[in-house]
Amino acid sequence: MVRKTLFTSLLASSAVMLAVSTPAFADKKDRAQEAIAAAEAKVHTAESLGAGVEVPAATASARAALATAKEQLASGHKSASIDQAIQAQALADTAIGELQRRKNDTLAAARASERASAEAARDQAAVAANQVDSARQRADTAQQQATLAQQQAADANARAEAAQQAAANSAADAAAARAAAAVQPAPSQVETTVTTQQRGPVHRSTRTKVTKRTTTAVHPAPASEQTTTTTITQH
Repeated sequence: MVRKTLFTSLLASSAVMLAVSTPAFADKKDRAQEAIAAAEAKVHTAESLGAGVEVPAATASARAALATAKEQLASGHKSASIDQAIQAQALADTAIGELQRRKNDTLAAARASERASAEAARDQAAVAANQVDSARQRADTAQQQATLAQQQAADANARAEAAQQAAANSAADAAAARAAAAVQPAPSQVETTVTTQQRGPVHRSTRTKVTKRTTTAVHPAPASEQTTTTTITQH
């Protein structure tokens, strides 16, 4: 919009310059009126674009030169009126140009700010992505540690169960040993058979005696003959 208005203002200035450079027989009053009209159009354009706020000094100078041109024409000073009108146009063009420059600077600053914001957003996104990756790695590490801890706990439980089983087996073996020790073997039973033979009338006597000791045969007088048989029976 500013560029279009500025282009229109330049066209008006060109028209005024052509009017001023017409042959000398042209009426100066008409040329002065044309110059004042062109200057007034430019000043109005500058003010409509906001030059009165953004560039107040140049806009005020253009408005003052325009007013002087009108006064000079009213006083019959046609040449002076034309000069003041041209001066008003130049001041209006300066105000419009300064306004355009400031707007261009503002636009460039806004674009630079947008680029900086976009770059900052990308940097923040990259940082967030790195944080997510780090968090994922920490989670994986924690999961691995948890799995290892569970395996170690399972191994410890298995060893505890094996130790408990070994202790139970040892206790059973000890109980069996105590039970075997409590059972004493029965004493040997000795059965002794003594046979006595005598000379003369045959008289045989057989006696069986059960004792818990070993018996040694005793031989009597020569007149008798004894035969001792010892039998050991285990019960």
